[in-house]
Amino acid sequence: MIASLHPPLPTPETFTLSGGCPVWVLRRSGPAIVSAKLWIRGGSGADPRGQRGRAQLLAGLLSRGCGDLSGEAMADLVEGLGDELRCEASEDGLLISLKCASADSAALLPLLHTMVLNPWLASDQISLERQLNLQALHRQREDPFQQAHDRLRHQLYGDGPYGHDPLGVEEELAGLERPLLLEAAGQLGGEGAVLVISGQPPPDLRTLLEPAAAPLWPAVAPLAAAGPGGRSIAALVSEELDTEQLVLMLGAATVPLADPRSLALRLLQCHLGVGMSSRLFVVLREEQGLAYDVGVHLPARRGAAPFVIHLSSSADRAAEATGQLLQEWQRLLDQPLTTKEWQLALAKFRGLVAAGRQTCGQIADRQALVLGHGLAWSYPDEASERAEALDPAALWEVARTLLAHPSLSLCGPAAALSAAQRAWAAHPLGRSASALLS
Repeated sequence: MIASLHPPLPTPETFTLSGGCPVWVLRRSGPAIVSAKLWIRGGSGADPRGQRGRAQLLAGLLSRGCGDLSGEAMADLVEGLGDELRCEASEDGLLISLKCASADSAALLPLLHTMVLNPWLASDQISLERQLNLQALHRQREDPFQQAHDRLRHQLYGDGPYGHDPLGVEEELAGLERPLLLEAAGQLGGEGAVLVISGQPPPDLRTLLEPAAAPLWPAVAPLAAAGPGGRSIAALVSEELDTEQLVLMLGAATVPLADPRSLALRLLQCHLGVGMSSRLFVVLREEQGLAYDVGVHLPARRGAAPFVIHLSSSADRAAEATGQLLQEWQRLLDQPLTTKEWQLALAKFRGLVAAGRQTCGQIADRQALVLGHGLAWSYPDEASERAEALDPAALWEVARTLLAHPSLSLCGPAAALSAAQRAWAAHPLGRSASALLS
């Protein structure tokens, strides 16, 4: 059984801060370090219409001054000790990550409370951070991989919460000023937050996290709740870009992490795209030489997660690359994995689980994500055990149910796009999509 490969995580210490935020503490032997992950529900999926990019902009500003410390003073404090503090927004949440030596934790852990309750949000820093995000969006327009991804994302999610990059939309990001960011900061934790600490924190942990003179942070424990959905209408979308390669992304909106079927999709991801022995690497790259790069994207989401095969190939082999990519997807729908393929996928899944819990940071990151989705601390171990019972027939049923109508996104030169579009139109998946739209 998988439990023999990686024993279940120990039962953590737990307590709740006065304002309602739950804290999970896993003390581990080894190096004297502390990894803290504060996961706050919201993220870019909660950006209001007209303010897309707000969550990522706010995340970038939380480390640019809080309480009595300017941004420069915060950087001097953290980096002067050789430690790390970063903030980022994903589609479902905002994450503040702290990694430090245990000896430094008394000086740095109180920052977590101060950052969410008393950020500076100085006007000059807002302008600087906003300009950096706008520049990142400009660079993305020159990246064929990013353009194909953006086109597919919009096809799968439209203008819904998952329909834009966490960086936002250029016109809306440009208009985000301090009053809107103050409003967003005041809402942090209202939909749920959780703090996970792994390593060797000090014994007076609760006092450090909630100083006596500090105001309460009204943050509730995250509850299990359905996230945003996707669209099941298959289509071809494309973007012309003057490059020498063609980027193809074939994908569908599927199910949340909490859905039992997500585990089957994870095993299919292992089969298709994990390692040099994966199906796509062997067939498309090694045997046929079609791929500069190939893989499978399946992020953990509270809502309908995208299952995406991505491939970059030379422009002059566009038709062949498109046809073979579609054929590999069709293979998932037409036949179950062989016993050998299933066993290899399961072995890779076991290995990924084991490799993902080697360090304090990995454990804290995974558990914060799970708890932030409203799932139990034991979810990863329970999912690992359930994976053992998923045979090829079960994986095939999930593939036929969730992956029957994929959309294709292309980015590359005009001639390559035309060749790829003809290959799509000639394939059963493309013809099926056209029939659904007619």
